[in-house]
Amino acid sequence: DDLMHKGRVDVSEDMTRHDEERLYQWISNHLHYTGSNRAKEILDRWSEYRPKFRKVMPVEYRRSLLRMD
Repeated sequence: DDLMHKGRVDVSEDMTRHDEERLYQWISNHLHYTGSNRAKEILDRWSEYRPKFRKVMPVEYRRSLLRMD
């Protein structure tokens, strides 16, 4: 939260379909390698949990991506 207020990171509720697919895959991998009950719960109830995730990106990284376009 402090980093967001100092302008070092952007926090967004908007994820692209690609972002959402990667997030789902990361959690699936975590479940596969750790057997995490929490990961299983999140995947089993994805429609409930998905809106709780946020995309966090360093401001400078976002600027670099925009300059590349």
